[in-house]
Amino acid sequence: MTSGPSRPWLVLAGLSLGLTVTNGFARFAYGLMLPAMKSEMGWNYAQAGWLNTANALGYIAGALLTMFLIRHVMASALFGFGLVATTLALLATGLEAALWWQSLWRILAGVFGAMSFATAGTLTAGLFQGDPRRNALAIGILFGSGGGLGIVLAGTMLPLLLEIRGPSAWPLGWILIGLLSLTFLPLGLWASRQMRTPLVRQARPTALPLARMLPEMIGYVCFGLGYIVYLTFLSAWMVEQATGAGFVALVWVILGLSISASPLVWRPVLARFSSGLPLAMILTGIAIGSALPVVLPNGPALLVSAVVFGLSVFMAPGAVTSFTRQNLPAESWGRAIALFTVVFAIAQTVGPYGAGLVGDHFDNIGVSLLAAAGLLLIGAAIALLQRKL
Repeated sequence: MTSGPSRPWLVLAGLSLGLTVTNGFARFAYGLMLPAMKSEMGWNYAQAGWLNTANALGYIAGALLTMFLIRHVMASALFGFGLVATTLALLATGLEAALWWQSLWRILAGVFGAMSFATAGTLTAGLFQGDPRRNALAIGILFGSGGGLGIVLAGTMLPLLLEIRGPSAWPLGWILIGLLSLTFLPLGLWASRQMRTPLVRQARPTALPLARMLPEMIGYVCFGLGYIVYLTFLSAWMVEQATGAGFVALVWVILGLSISASPLVWRPVLARFSSGLPLAMILTGIAIGSALPVVLPNGPALLVSAVVFGLSVFMAPGAVTSFTRQNLPAESWGRAIALFTVVFAIAQTVGPYGAGLVGDHFDNIGVSLLAAAGLLLIGAAIALLQRKL
């Protein structure tokens, strides 16, 4: 992209609302719905984790599809299509309880959500060219505030809805989330249209320096394996500890607000360092947040956990997007970000189902949260090896 739009901050707001739908709602609202759905359907932890694994499988397909299409279709068109299709998938999720139906729409939400997610970073990277500090802030806002707003809204509505109307109200929860997503479409679609640029096809695309990017990619794999366990099973773990719906809602709202504030915390780090240090620091924060509820199982520790986890979790995509922008030519951004999305998507398919199996084996989902923290720390150590390209 050669020049930015005339109203870049409004464009950023629209792109961020897109991630509210594709990340905050399509991927993470299920963690709030899981206890009610598990109770109503009589699932074990592995079965409950399967639906997030199904979503992650769709995410792989969507990321691979985006890697192919980004050479032939404008990123703005892929973002807009993915946003509309994800919204429809959320509405459909609340229409039928059968596992095959739930699996279908969780998969499709993953496919379409990956399209918007992978292209949103590419579009945002073109908003403030030549201004590293504003660019770092914009990338942080996209991944932090976009997803954080979704978690705040879902955390405000869903636990209390399910407390008042009972576990059988979970279909209504999905429909409300879908209707709310519809209200975000106009600004999101407008924003994507502002970033339309002529498609530049290269006869021979520049090869990505994969070997030199390996530590960053492995660190991002560990992020995919570990972070999703907390967001999938935190509510289930709190319900097992006899936590009331009001406190569950409070934890999720604080989590979402912390995610929304995270760009302000990490902007200087993302702008200053083009190595693997930002990702390593972020993974360490996610690991601490994941372990705290189990190590210190009390109300204050849960709130601290939500703050620490929230301030870190959505900055991992921001870190790899910033790394890509600072180390690769602009024509490679789309393919590189799509590649990071693919390796991350593959990793996060294992997380929910594997964590569910561990939880079933020990009859304690807290063990899975500790295992996830360990994987995240391993990823942090490997990401530290990444040098500026």
